[in-house]
Parts: sequence; structure tokens; C-alpha cells
Amino acid sequence: MKFMGTLILFILFSALFARVTSTNHSLSEGLSLSSEKPEDVLTSPNGVFSAGFYSVGDNAYCFAIWFASRPSRIQDPTVVWMANRDQPVNGRKSTLSLLRTGNLILTDAGEFTVWETNTISLSSIELYLYDTGNLVLRTLGGENLWESFDFPTDTLLPQQLLTRNTKLASSRSQTNYSSGFYKLLFDNDNVLCLLYDGSMVSSLYWPEPWLIRGQAGRFVYNSSRIAVLDSFGNFSSSDKFTFSSADYGQLLHRRLTLDYDGNLRLYSWDEEGEIWVVSWQALQTPCLIHGACGANSICSYAPGIGRNCSCLPGYKMINHTDWSQGCEPELDLSFGKSKFDFLQLSHIDFYGYDYNSSYNYTLDQCKKLCLELADCKAFQYTFNPTKGNSDCYPKILLMNGNRVPSFYGSFYLRVPENNLLSNANLAEEIGLNCSSGGLLLLERTYLKSRVNGTVKFMLWFVCGLGGLEIVGIFLVWCLLIRSPKNSTANKQGYLPAITGFRKFTYSELKKATKGFTEEIGRGAGGIVYKGVLADNRVAAIKQLHEANEGEDLFLAEVSIIGRLNHMNLIEMWGYCAEGKHRLLVSEYMEHGSLADNLSSNSLDWKKRFEIALGTANGLSYLHEECLEWVLHCDIKPENIFLDSNYQPKVADFGLSKLQSRGEANNPSFSRMRGTRGYIAPEWVFNLPITSKVDVYSYGIVVLEMVTGKDAAKGVHDIDSGEQPQQKRLVSWVREKKNRAALTESWPEEIIDPRLKGKYDVRKMETLIGVALQCAEEEKDARPSMRQVVEMLLAQENDDL
Repeated sequence: MKFMGTLILFILFSALFARVTSTNHSLSEGLSLSSEKPEDVLTSPNGVFSAGFYSVGDNAYCFAIWFASRPSRIQDPTVVWMANRDQPVNGRKSTLSLLRTGNLILTDAGEFTVWETNTISLSSIELYLYDTGNLVLRTLGGENLWESFDFPTDTLLPQQLLTRNTKLASSRSQTNYSSGFYKLLFDNDNVLCLLYDGSMVSSLYWPEPWLIRGQAGRFVYNSSRIAVLDSFGNFSSSDKFTFSSADYGQLLHRRLTLDYDGNLRLYSWDEEGEIWVVSWQALQTPCLIHGACGANSICSYAPGIGRNCSCLPGYKMINHTDWSQGCEPELDLSFGKSKFDFLQLSHIDFYGYDYNSSYNYTLDQCKKLCLELADCKAFQYTFNPTKGNSDCYPKILLMNGNRVPSFYGSFYLRVPENNLLSNANLAEEIGLNCSSGGLLLLERTYLKSRVNGTVKFMLWFVCGLGGLEIVGIFLVWCLLIRSPKNSTANKQGYLPAITGFRKFTYSELKKATKGFTEEIGRGAGGIVYKGVLADNRVAAIKQLHEANEGEDLFLAEVSIIGRLNHMNLIEMWGYCAEGKHRLLVSEYMEHGSLADNLSSNSLDWKKRFEIALGTANGLSYLHEECLEWVLHCDIKPENIFLDSNYQPKVADFGLSKLQSRGEANNPSFSRMRGTRGYIAPEWVFNLPITSKVDVYSYGIVVLEMVTGKDAAKGVHDIDSGEQPQQKRLVSWVREKKNRAALTESWPEEIIDPRLKGKYDVRKMETLIGVALQCAEEEKDARPSMRQVVEMLLAQENDDL
């Protein structure tokens, strides 16, 4: 009887920790798959797909789904989905377990949960791999609790929907399956697009960014945001983008993959050749993909050879194993220390990151403009055949370099005069050093104890005493290193683990501002002082009001701010975080704020239109193109500054709340933000806060620039025979426009009288129309900032 009892217990114990076999299509609750057993694999009923632990490096595994029909003798199976692509698990003791609570968890080395579905069910459940490649956690009654199709990685399978809540993210390289720099998603204009999301900058590159969405064949006035591929090779999207594969009509295994090089490709499985064949791709010219070769480099492409990268003359490759890091200068390019000239490079095009577009400029004018700008690294000089003149594009960043034989413009690189190379050719193309490989190393060791209990106790006792000593030494060391006199971080002035821009000490900034004496502005967030840094740069130093947040949260926010880079945003130079002191250091604007210039009547009509366009550009970048979506929440003339050329730069986006892409309602907004007169209705009625709150405030600011009225104070309107009435600016403009709409003189009722009639009527009408649309009460009726930019650019281009 004792033997039978033991046998029963053994059977029950074995059943509790049972493993699935390779013939299973499903995993039942209470069971698990093991990384140590290659046979622990789920297979779809048709045998096309498999799910299990997939090796991504030395002792590194991800739980994945792959095409099982691909012969391993040719190359590795094709992975279509991964659960833990950015956090591989150990090859020993790692499991995927379906708990009886309804949760599916992936455990690393038997200890740490690295991924889970966060599902709960009181019914019996199972994990099932369908013939479509969809891995579904379902109840036995047929209810789906979770499915892999809702969380794609880099691949879309037939019948798998791409929606507003999902996106594709490329792999880092051909052998590194972790998340890369490229994304396929629906943007705020409801357009399906490809985004380069690099470590320092981000930008959209498909559809062609220089085209208005309508010109690119996209339809923005939809709200469904959905796209799907079928098994016959037809792809359709709600923005009216469609395509058919070269082998359309054949029922084949297909996959739409965002490859590591940034190109979106449709692959079809060739049964006879046992290979994947490209049947469609988004871009035919690989060098048009942003970030292909990193900063300060040039991409060249030759059919049959492929894409190659090379550094600009005077620059060297930063990392010979990774072109995405680009190149760095070998020459001294410090502004003010050397005399500069320009090296001409023909048929080279650098897209984006223009300081400004200057039309009908001579070559000498363009050189002079670039030499006067501290941030100008080069300029593009392009002949416009339709207008018969040339245009100048100073560059503040050298990204997306492309050698194009058909491009007849010239690129002029700024270099020190003593290093100017005559008839210089581009540096020799540098090959990648791939000796290190792309494998992920997760080395772990396991000790199997064979000592008896007494020895084991002694070992633990000795280790415990040693551990206490180490902890004591560590605490003493921490107390010493945290002393301001001995702080390495303070001596160096940088905190590279958290952020890449300068960390200042409080004493440095107090000295720079002469004890915070020269105040140049103040607001709800703090007071701004003018200061001169140790390197003689003039800076605006904002002393934030005493914050309750800890240093870690503050540093997490400024680390994002330090990576924002746009010509229409104030450049942040650094920060200070000591005790209760929180300060932000940024560039100083010679002409002050837009509010100062409007009150002093120093802006003509042309400057006002360019300020409206530049501000829209800056906000569009914050909302859609930077690494995180940033809501400013306090757009007003006092937060828009003008540089020496009256170009606008949005300021005080410093501690605005960061919002995850696609997050409709940000719960972090616990209180109303903004300034009276510029606040969107959503704040008042406690509605979801989105980027449209900035759109509303922008519309009010534009109306101020057009009318010369102060939105915060309202408008005293005197109707015939009636008492003066206090009205909101937007209501006043709408009433004036509607009353005088039948006459040609209606603009005179609205326009700032200080302009004395010197303005462009068509541009003014466009600007008022855009502003009123932005200031609509209903947020869905407002355009996005990208749409605002396109409307203003369309008007400007029509006039050229």
C-alpha cells in the first residue's frame, strides 16, 4: 500500500509539471514548454507554422512563431513573431507556462517573469496555434482572451489587421532580432507611413515627405486606420493606399515584413525553389530611407551591388560595426575659432533639417548666411528651373545624405580654410567590421551542490558575513562619493548614463547669472534669467519653481528633452538638479518673445506669416516626429521666441508631459495646464487630452498675430449704438468675418491696423481660415499640426 501511495503521488506530481510534446497544436492550462527541450513545440494543424523557443544567440532564446515549412538545410526558419525580442531568456530552466489563473507567462531561468499576457479566466483555457499563424489564448467555449495577431513585431501575415493601436518594428540587424529603428504605423493624419525612429532624431520617409498627402495618393479624412493583406497578394489600407503583388492571384504563403534596412517588403514562398521571393517593396531606391548611413555620411546605391555608406570629407566613422551611428568630424569646426570656407560636392542631396529655406539667393548670399549661423554645418544650393533662380537651404544637421546622379544641385560642406581640399573626392567607402557578429550573449552558470547539510550551512554563514562586510563598505563608499566635493559627475559636468547634454552645478549657474539678477521673463513654471556660461555662450537659464518630483523623474524627463532637435524649438544645452534646485539651460534669443515683438510693432506681414509657419513646424515635430510625442500644453506668444533672423523657436516645452504614441487619454494630467485665453475646451470640460489642445492654442496665437489683439484680455467690441462688449478673440473674428463676408473689404475689419494695409490678402485669408479651424470648439474638427504646415506651405508655394 505504501508503494501504491508513492506511485500515485509520483503520477500526480508528474502531471502537474508535465511538458507538451512536439505533436501538439495546443498547450493546456497547468502545462509548460521548456527552453531545454527542442521537441517542446506547438505546430499548426496544417504544419505550416511552429511556436516554441527560438535561438537568437549564445544561450539566448525568444519565444517565437516561425514558418515550419521552410527547410532548415537552406537557412534558418523565418520568424514572424516574437514575445520577448528585446529581453531574451536563458537556455537553461526557462519556460512558457499557462497558469490555471488564465495568465500565460514566460519565465527566465526559472526565476524572473520577462513577459506575460496579463489575462485572467475562471473557465478552462488553452493556447492554440491556428493555421493562419495566429497564436491564441482561448477558453474551451471559444472566447479569445489574447492573440499574437494583436501584437505584431516586424511581420504582418495574411488576414492580420494593422490598426491604430498596432505597428510593425524592424529588427536591429539581420542577426539581431531586437527592436530596430524603423516603424510602420498610422500617424495622426490617419496615413499609413514609415518612420525612422533613431536614438537622436526621428523622421517620416514614406510616403515621400516633400509631398502633400493628397499628392502622395493618400486620403486623410478617415478615422478607421486599418490595413490588411490577403493570401492572394492584395494589400489595402483605409487611407486609400493599395497594392498588389507581382504574383497576384496565386494562393501562396505570404508575409509583409519591415526589414532591418527600413524597407517594407512583401514576400511570397516559392515551393519549387524553396525560397522567399520579393513580390513588392515600398521603396525602389534604398538610399531614400532615412537613417540608412547615420549622420554626416552619404549613401550610394548601385543595382546588383547594393547600398554603401561613406563619411563626408573630414569626418570619420564612429563605430565600424554600426553605420547607424554615422560619422564624426576629425576637424575643428568650433564656431568663432577658425575661418571657414566651403567644399563643393556635386550630386549630393541631404534631405531635411534645414535652418530655413531662402529663395532666389545668389551663391555668395548663401555662403554668407551659413557662415553667420553657428549651427550651420553646410548648405544645399539648388537651381529651380520653373522659376529660373536658385534656392538656398542651410543645414543644421547632416542627415539622410544621398548620392543622386540625376540631382543637379550642389552641396557645400563648411570646413576650416586651412583644411580645404581642392577637387576633393569623397572618402573611400568603409566596410563594416562584422567580426563581432550579431549574437546576443546571455552567459549564466549553474552550480550543482553536492555538499552535505553541515558544510552547506557553514558556506552560507561565511558568505553572509562576507556579504554584510561588502554592504558596509559599499554604504561608506556611497556616502563619500555623494559628497559634492568628491562627485565625479559634478567634476565632469555630465551624466552620460542618463542624458547626453550638459549637467551644470548650481554654483556654476549662479555665477553665470551674477546671482540671478538679470530677469528676462517669468511664467507659471519659473523665472528666466540671462546668463553667460564659462565658454562665453549667452544662455537663458530658467529656474523652475520648487518641484515635488524626485531627481530621477526630473532626469528622465530632461533626457528626452536633450534629444529633441528641430530648428523651430529652443535648443536645450543642459540642466541642474541639486537638492531642491531644478534649472534648465537653453540658447538665448536675441529678439525676445513673440509677445514683446507684437507689443512693440516690430513685425511686418512677411515676418508674421513665417513665424506662423515656423511655429507650426516645431509643434508638428513635437506631436508626430520626435522620439516621444510631447504635448506642450502652454502655447502662447510668451513661449515663442525669435532669433536674430526673426525665425520662431518654441520654448518651455521643457517639462511638458510626454505622451506615448497613440495614447488617447493621458492619465498623468491631473490638473489644468495652460494660460487663460489660450486653453482648449477639453481642459474645462475634463475631456481626454490630446495634441489637439496645442492646435487650439496655436490657432489663438495666430489670430493674435493677425489682429494685434490680446487673447488673454479679450476684445472690447463697440457695435453701432450699443454698449462696448467684452468678447473672446475667436468669437470676435468669426463675427466680423461673417458680417463682412459679402464685401471685399472684410479683411480690413480684422487685420492689425499697425500693418497700415501692407499685407498679402490671399495669405492673410488663408492664415485666418487656418486659425479659425484650429480654434474650433470640437477637437475632431481641428486639423493636426502637420496638416496646418501643409496648408500654409501650399499657400506659400502658390505665391512663388
